Amino acid sequence: MANKDLIIDVSDSEVSLALLEDKQLIELNKEKQNIRFSVGDIYLGKVKKIMPGLNAAFINVGYDRDAFLHYLDLGAQFRTQHKYYISALQKQGRVVPVHKFKPEPDIDKDGKITDVLTQGQTVIVQITKEPISTKGPRLASEIALAGRNLVLIPYSDKVSISSKIESQEEKNRLKTILQSIKPRNYGIIVRTAAEGKKVAVLDAELRDLVRKWESAFFSVKKEIKSPRLFIGELNRTTTIIRDMLNVTFNSIHVNDPGLVDEIRKYIQEIAPEKSKIVKLYKGTIPIFDHFGVNKQIKALFGKTVSFKHGAYLIIDHTEALHVIDVNSGNRSRTGNDQELNALEVNIEAAIEIARQLRLRDMGGIIVIDFIDMQSSENKQTLYDKMKDLMASDRTKHNILPLTKFGLMQITRQRVRPEMNIVTDEKCPACQGSGQTRPTILFTDELERSLAFIVDKIKTRKLTLNVHPFVASYLKKGFFPKSWKWNFKYRISLKVQAATSYHMLEYHFYDRYDNEIDLT
Repeated sequence: MANKDLIIDVSDSEVSLALLEDKQLIELNKEKQNIRFSVGDIYLGKVKKIMPGLNAAFINVGYDRDAFLHYLDLGAQFRTQHKYYISALQKQGRVVPVHKFKPEPDIDKDGKITDVLTQGQTVIVQITKEPISTKGPRLASEIALAGRNLVLIPYSDKVSISSKIESQEEKNRLKTILQSIKPRNYGIIVRTAAEGKKVAVLDAELRDLVRKWESAFFSVKKEIKSPRLFIGELNRTTTIIRDMLNVTFNSIHVNDPGLVDEIRKYIQEIAPEKSKIVKLYKGTIPIFDHFGVNKQIKALFGKTVSFKHGAYLIIDHTEALHVIDVNSGNRSRTGNDQELNALEVNIEAAIEIARQLRLRDMGGIIVIDFIDMQSSENKQTLYDKMKDLMASDRTKHNILPLTKFGLMQITRQRVRPEMNIVTDEKCPACQGSGQTRPTILFTDELERSLAFIVDKIKTRKLTLNVHPFVASYLKKGFFPKSWKWNFKYRISLKVQAATSYHMLEYHFYDRYDNEIDLT
């Protein structure tokens, strides 16, 4: 079993989550603190424009571009859901429970959007795809409320079991349990995490999801206009943890006390035995530097990505698709059998590509140009390997066998904008001018700042964070410069390397790990 660690970096503008597997970065998520439209959020939207030719409608949910709702995404029970909303509106939020509500007939699966929606109508919709590029959000009107073990589908009656649960006996057990405890007019999708769970756990979660849905209608009033948020999803940090926690984490490291408490409380509810793995990071070096995440990000998000024995990938993006080119580099010189060499490079490339798709959250159409192989058996081996590697990817995807030109096509569902990190940096020391202050005088500047701190702030125990090269210089030799400063100023100075710093960047911290302002 691989060691899995989750590292969470909280800043003023965003929360970054890095999933490490055996210390290797395999997944990176960044959540803006002010993000408005998240997958899973439920809105009261207003029908802005009906498009009979597309059999769809554009819905105003408060975004600057109208969201898209296709007829096939309305859900068979759309009329029942709309009738329930109108009932809540007329009774000013005093609604009957869903299990006592008389359902309407299902809509025709081959029907027309004009038969169901009218312009200006208020509809309950859920975000299924965040705004990407120039497109507004993508919507569905068949609501799915996700929990740890279950997904609740209001106004349905079906119980479905995750296909990833292999035991037929366990599938039958879960189906029998859910059919006996679920209220009428509610459908259930049983998630993989429910495998082996007791009735009491599933019943408590089911009641919580039902309460979450029905209590939202208490606030429905005639004077409250659409569009507006109806039911907010968990923040994405908790959502990602909820979805990730079907694997065994060794540890979760967070640098924010508030989020530590929130995550610990959440894990206590869903998996009490895992609550001790949540740890608060208190170091002065940035958390992503301490765990080696920043270095991996810089190495993995460029246009060129190296992997074993000098081989490398070139990754290009267009509006319509992503193109990945596999190059053997100097790897081909190490073996005489060209076909075997091509297979080995392609297998290693497939491992890195599967990692890159998750890491960058690449979606849509991905075309991979592998090194040409003549053997049909080798092509099949590569195809099978790619399917195995992608099996752990939670995102829906489809892989096609190699063409005769050595191209493999993958489609991968895209519900959020692709993770795009610029790895090339403008020189922060000179701001691109090509000129900077003399580096030979940099240690003099450090000493002046140190003297100022000792004289004005009167603190004796200090930590200095600098670029690794500068840290090495300050600590080199039998009697390093950092020691000389300790004796000269009668202080205790600890020098630490921070890989995310530029060459001439530095920060001093006091004994309580608070940064010292030198301005």
